[in-house]
Amino acid sequence: MWVKLSAGMCGTDQGVYKMTNKILSKHIGKFAVGSGLIAASIYALMTSVTLAHIEAVSGQVPFDMRPSGYGPNEAVALLDTLGVDGRGYYITRQIALDTIYPAMLALTMVAAIYWLGQRTPNRTLVRFGIAFSVVGGLFDYVENLGIVAMIWSWPEVSVPLVCAASSATIIKSVSTTLAVMLVLLMGLNWIRLSKADLHP
Repeated sequence: MWVKLSAGMCGTDQGVYKMTNKILSKHIGKFAVGSGLIAASIYALMTSVTLAHIEAVSGQVPFDMRPSGYGPNEAVALLDTLGVDGRGYYITRQIALDTIYPAMLALTMVAAIYWLGQRTPNRTLVRFGIAFSVVGGLFDYVENLGIVAMIWSWPEVSVPLVCAASSATIIKSVSTTLAVMLVLLMGLNWIRLSKADLHP
């Protein structure tokens, strides 16, 4: 009787899993588009308003827009030319927006990869894509923490702190770029398979 009960429970669990997976597969595309629109809107706002303002005030490229990283001298130059108001603006405006953006971008990428991955036979690509998306988002937050720490510690900015923030920026940039490339690759594969279905 215990064996029958266990088998019944196992069958129920499998049924719930299949139903959940079916619902998720049906709506994940819409979720990817919705979260993508939010992420794109925030990105447009940052590049056209907050980051543009920081660059205009300082004459320097903001930390967020330096995919190859930056050294102590570059960090000091940016923070110095920003001035008190500029450094305050960086935290209250740019970092405030950038607390939402990494999560929305990561959710968009993960949803898109999961959605496109339904027609991708190579599951390794899906796993790597999701991993790169999550790592990119996490290190975007580490980068933000590093920037805030540099601003709060001004004018005593330590070299290890700058190196840590710069490393986070590089890892974020590389991971996000790889995730985007995988999404594009999987998207092209989706289009190719769709055309094959139309013209067997």
